Amino acid sequence: MSLPPGFLDELRGRTSMAQVAGRKVLWDMRKSNQGRGDMWAPCPFHQEKTASFHVDDRKGYYYCFGCHAKGDAISFVRETENVGFMEAVEILAAEAGMPMPERDPRAQQKADRRAVLSEVMEQAVQFYRLQLRTSAAAEARAYLERRGLDAGALERFEIGFAPPGWQTLGDHLRGKGVPDDQLIAAGLAKASDKGRAPYDVFRDRILFPIRDVRGRAIAFGGRAMDPGDKAKYLNSPETELFDKGRTLYNIAAAREAAGKGRPLILAEGYMDVIALSEAGFGAAVAPLGTAVTETQLQLLWRMADEPVVALDGDKAGLRAAYRVVDLALPLLEAGKSLRFALMPEGKDPDDLIRAEGAAGMQRVLDAALPMAKLLWRQETEGKVFDSPERKAALDKAIRQRVGVIKDPSLRHHYGEELKELRWHLFRSARPAGKGRGSRRADEMAPVAGTKASALVAEGEIAERRLRETVILAAMFAAPEILPEFESQLEAMDCADGTLARLRDTLLRHVGAPSDAVRDAVRETLGRETLETLLSARHVAVIPCLRKPGEVELARLTVAEELAKLSAWQGWQTELAEAEADLQGVADEALTWRLAQAAQARNSAGRRQDEAETDYEIGPNGAHMDREERSALDTLLGQIKFDKTRRR
Repeated sequence: MSLPPGFLDELRGRTSMAQVAGRKVLWDMRKSNQGRGDMWAPCPFHQEKTASFHVDDRKGYYYCFGCHAKGDAISFVRETENVGFMEAVEILAAEAGMPMPERDPRAQQKADRRAVLSEVMEQAVQFYRLQLRTSAAAEARAYLERRGLDAGALERFEIGFAPPGWQTLGDHLRGKGVPDDQLIAAGLAKASDKGRAPYDVFRDRILFPIRDVRGRAIAFGGRAMDPGDKAKYLNSPETELFDKGRTLYNIAAAREAAGKGRPLILAEGYMDVIALSEAGFGAAVAPLGTAVTETQLQLLWRMADEPVVALDGDKAGLRAAYRVVDLALPLLEAGKSLRFALMPEGKDPDDLIRAEGAAGMQRVLDAALPMAKLLWRQETEGKVFDSPERKAALDKAIRQRVGVIKDPSLRHHYGEELKELRWHLFRSARPAGKGRGSRRADEMAPVAGTKASALVAEGEIAERRLRETVILAAMFAAPEILPEFESQLEAMDCADGTLARLRDTLLRHVGAPSDAVRDAVRETLGRETLETLLSARHVAVIPCLRKPGEVELARLTVAEELAKLSAWQGWQTELAEAEADLQGVADEALTWRLAQAAQARNSAGRRQDEAETDYEIGPNGAHMDREERSALDTLLGQIKFDKTRRR
């Protein structure tokens, strides 16, 4: 409906913003100046004790200095009453004594038709409620009693009963002058294909009236009393009044309760909504026999910024929750999301409340998951990520899911949240004391017995710490390169606690702005610890630290040091295998010579960092000079010969 020019201006001119807001707030008269229309109160849109909500009655506007809510009388009514724009206009116009503009003839005809059908529906509601008190409804009353519904609940939710007869309702309404075409148009009867009078849609069912956002009866939901009925639950067919994908059960009452600050809960069925409401969770709604639709999500977000989806605690309920996630992701906006309260296995909200009361339900609501975590569960539950290919597949799936979020800022925050969850998943998969690495890094590390032997004890820790420190310092100097080396950084063990914290902080902030990364590192390590680390002799001389901003130099440094670290790990593994071959069979001279070779390797690695030397590639990429390489080849050859001879 369009409004004529000047109508809204006149409405605002006749409306007192202070009067409209005064119905919802308690003015702070010490701070307010009523004569000037300068009014202050605690804000109705967020919890606070001080008066930061300001109304300028002369200009007709409000503004909260706490939550920054602002607008005029129309927007205030929309927000506090949870109504649409035209509904807010109609409310204020009625209060101001202004008649609403005339509609065009076709629109008026359609509105009149809807009003007639709505009246027919109200008559049906009253008829079915009376039928619930008859002897024919004894079994239905017993069922409702078993489900915990007392007389008060039956009254509040207007629950009724459709008798088993084929034309019970039709005969009753025809006797009141309702023609057959209106019965059919209202969805109460169906035309017979045998030339007989229309027959009732609902028979031998408990009936739950469905009302629209303005409280008008538009449809019914019916639960069959006959266990053999093909449809346990049956909703009215779609009509001029009823579009099942565009409304929610209990929406009118839930809108009012949500406006008063109650948590908005999306449950699965009528009985869940009733149980929640009776337990004190009045802002409960349910879809109407179909999966949640985009329109229903928008209805939820009009009532609350973060509705809670509380679905049954079984596989079907979880699948339904996943479908809601898929539907909601492209629709998300900053401040508009969903949380998911997962019921205990095999229970719905009705079961839980009857077993544990409102307190049990509240505990589940308090533990509701943000949508990002349910998305993560959807992509990871029941899967194993024990190979690079599987991890890459997870990364690809997450990128695709997050990519449908339209808001760039929100998409970034989802990416950060899921990256954090990924970090914890892969870190927890490693043995205690290990970094966030792959299985290959574990296999390359020396075995426990080797670490205690003379072969690697000297220089091992110092060698590894030196490499790791240089790598991490270079990444701190140029955080822009973190995405390129993320997987290698994950695979890097850090025996030193300070280095491990530095590594983990860098990984948690991959892709973040450089200044933010550095600030996070300073906060985690402390400035003094960080300065001590960066001022060490072998770190301070790194070219990329001496020339801040040289990103390419940092990239080359990290790549080279990672290669050296990998070679060193391979060398340690080869020595460990050689020592294992010698256990119990080698003489002291051979063991001593192998230990000397290990010591020579450690010395060679340190000399390489201090001066340019003529190097060759040693075992698994380790750097040695030619003389050391020749001596080691001879020694390892003898070990292999002895091993063959023993066989």
